[in-house]
Amino acid sequence: MKKFAVILAGCGVKDGSEIHEAVLALYAIKKNGAEYSIFAPDVESHEVNHLAMQETKNTRNVIVESARIARGNIKNLSEFKEEDFDAMIIPGGFGAMKNLCNYAYVGANFEVNKDVEKAVLSMYEAGKPLGFMCIAPLIAAKLIPGCVLTIGNDSDTAAVIESFDCEHAITESGEVCIDRENNIFTTACYMFDADIAQVGISAENLVEAMLESI
Repeated sequence: MKKFAVILAGCGVKDGSEIHEAVLALYAIKKNGAEYSIFAPDVESHEVNHLAMQETKNTRNVIVESARIARGNIKNLSEFKEEDFDAMIIPGGFGAMKNLCNYAYVGANFEVNKDVEKAVLSMYEAGKPLGFMCIAPLIAAKLIPGCVLTIGNDSDTAAVIESFDCEHAITESGEVCIDRENNIFTTACYMFDADIAQVGISAENLVEAMLESI
């Protein structure tokens, strides 16, 4: 049975992992006969009130918040071992840009969290498939120059991807961009004005494509 590592960035679209994307990715993995383990970095994050859509003065711990989605069954990303997994997926949400890297704060000169970088590059160097959803492909662009990615058709974000000597592919909702050379799979999800059913299609198409490559 194939096993996925799923890296979360908290719980909530504005300060963590996008919950629909995360849950539907987990669902797609199980539906296709594979297993998963969930990881998150042990870092602090600025809280956003998701009713008012405003940042508060509070902070939240990313692994503690991610445990809400994982139903408590989660590991510190520092414990990740590439040899235990066949593939990896990182859902989107602003947390991917705030907590897995600092793009949301500094823009194109961002840095990736060291545990995230180590985990992603260990899978890449082992030739194992990497999946990125929504805005998360920016992490791949930063770490793996020359790869082919999609964030849908957002020209501003595409320009950032291309600034790292990567190629951006314009896609439609539900489509998966497949970079065979680098074994990277990306789908835009809520980078479009999508609904939850369309995001579910994106997640299933992503997981199915990744499993076919293993």
